[in-house]
Amino acid sequence: MKAVVFHDVGDIRLDDVPDPRIEEPTDAVIRITSSAICGTDLHMVRGTFAGMKPGTILGHEAVGIVEELGPMVRNFEKGDRVVICSTIACGSCSYCRAGYHSQCDNANPNGKRAGTSFFGGPEPTGPFNGLQAEKARIPFAHTTMVKLPDEVTDDQAILISDIFPTAYFGAENAEIEPGDSVAVFGAGPVGLFSIISAKLLGAGRVIAVDEREDRLDMARRLGAETVNFSKEHPVNTIVEMTGGIGVDRVIDAVGVDAQHAHGGPAEDEAQEKAQTFEAQVDRIAPEQNVQRGQWKPGDAPSQALEWSVQALAKAGTLSIIGVYPPTMQSFPIGEAMNKNLTMKMGNCPHRRYVPMLVDLVQSGAVDPVTVLTQVEPVENAIDAFKTFDKRKPGWVKVELEPS
Repeated sequence: MKAVVFHDVGDIRLDDVPDPRIEEPTDAVIRITSSAICGTDLHMVRGTFAGMKPGTILGHEAVGIVEELGPMVRNFEKGDRVVICSTIACGSCSYCRAGYHSQCDNANPNGKRAGTSFFGGPEPTGPFNGLQAEKARIPFAHTTMVKLPDEVTDDQAILISDIFPTAYFGAENAEIEPGDSVAVFGAGPVGLFSIISAKLLGAGRVIAVDEREDRLDMARRLGAETVNFSKEHPVNTIVEMTGGIGVDRVIDAVGVDAQHAHGGPAEDEAQEKAQTFEAQVDRIAPEQNVQRGQWKPGDAPSQALEWSVQALAKAGTLSIIGVYPPTMQSFPIGEAMNKNLTMKMGNCPHRRYVPMLVDLVQSGAVDPVTVLTQVEPVENAIDAFKTFDKRKPGWVKVELEPS
């Protein structure tokens, strides 16, 4: 079968690989009808996340049809149409039973303290082959798969595999209450779904912060007010917009992609070009497994984190769902402490939210396809990766369809 395969930093290919098979009684094999490219995939390809094993299939978002079932998968039948939860969970351990599926004790073969397991990730997450392929093996399929009703299309369901639940998790962690003011840093796919989720939880106003006009346009269409941080200081603007108070809640939907400072359009363009995955092969510091010219452990924190803390009102809540690798260690803790801020963060426990969001989409309350901007055949996956990586205007969320 064809699959998008990691070979090295900056080197991914569409390869012929063996079909997956049942390896454990709790496995299923699905034929994939839709997958997607996520910003998190770029961290693997760029080398921001160390430890990718050559030969690993990429991707952690998929919709598909059940073709094979292990003997302990008893809630599905062959032919069922399913959405795959991006994080893998056994459904039985104390963490899964408490709703912390992304901290499952049994999914990660590296041990109980190893942390989140997800498809297409580095060795510390498993590794498990990903979902940008014609077929995939799904571990703990009774929990990791969710059956889809006919009313929910593949285009809708692929957005429920990861980015919508991640955003809803972020909004819930932000402790949003009716009438709250919320700032969302980053108007990429997760940021846009954070706007939707904040409104579902009753936010009185939502302010989206980004610099890309195509994404800010989408944020406005979703009902958010917008701030372009390349044209005005976002913290000063947010404080002025809120009568000198700051916002009640902030969602950081950017993560390590945020640069600490901008040096003008020409420097930004050169810096952005240098950070695309094609340019990373010679930019990895082997002793640290981080990108030269960006941040190193102990350096200043992400600009998004600084702005998030500064934009919050006293006693506000910061929710962090943007991706930060384990090697990142800096955070403006002093300012956060002096403002009595509450902070919540982590990897989304997808299985906790996916069934609810499937029901929400089925009811017509939300149509997630408003965030989907590109549908590409899987044969074009490598070019699609490159274009998405360069943040070409209009490329916000990319779905991959099989032949």
